[in-house]
Amino acid sequence: MLSARTLFQEIHANDEAFGLFCSIAAKGEDQGGWENGRIAALVADQELAPKIARHGADEDKHGRIFNALLHKRGLTPVAVPDETDYTMILERQGIGLAHSRLRREEPLTEVDVIVYLAHSRVTEQRASEQMRLLCKVFGNDPEIGRAVRMISADEDNHLAYCHEELLRLAAAGHGRRILDTLRETAKAEIRTYRDVSLAVTAHMGAILRWPKAKSAVLAAGIQVVYLYELLGGWQRMTTLKMPAKRNALGGPATADAVD
Repeated sequence: MLSARTLFQEIHANDEAFGLFCSIAAKGEDQGGWENGRIAALVADQELAPKIARHGADEDKHGRIFNALLHKRGLTPVAVPDETDYTMILERQGIGLAHSRLRREEPLTEVDVIVYLAHSRVTEQRASEQMRLLCKVFGNDPEIGRAVRMISADEDNHLAYCHEELLRLAAAGHGRRILDTLRETAKAEIRTYRDVSLAVTAHMGAILRWPKAKSAVLAAGIQVVYLYELLGGWQRMTTLKMPAKRNALGGPATADAVD
């Protein structure tokens, strides 16, 4: 029977597949850490800047955790195929703040901050959902359970922070721009998530030597998820509500789960 649990367990059990999975995850987290670090340095709002810096520190920590999981298995990071690089594919579509913009020593505008927060709100929704799924599968695993629980809690904090900061800006009169940016970002994200999921599945299928029928069923499942999101599921990424946990990024980053 095909299920998320059996698929993740199959990937976890194979060194080559696990190495690719962790390498893809680590690269995405490292990119997020750099981006948030640059945004924190360029943002004018001195109350917001430490929260963005904390977000970046968390992403850097997650990258170290995924690399540490590889190290514990005696593995080293592998090259990440371009078609599986979720973060950079979104950037190439003009979603979020471009790296060329972040490399310039120019303060960010309020519009830039809205673009950043909308991008984060959408992508952290996806990250939070994925990590909760991994917690269901591996939350009690002696090798990686503590790591996935820590990352999942961080992603939930990031999502709460995005809600709170976007609501603050909406109250200041930016509601229409925020909504439009969220919608544009979400619609690009669901396409990118589909394409990256198909690419990752193809690479995993080659490594694990899945039968063509199994790969076809998984690809069809990814397309079904995309159709659901296209027909309205994307809207869960654009709603805003005050989180139960306020000021979720108001303190320093927690220590790494894996040394």
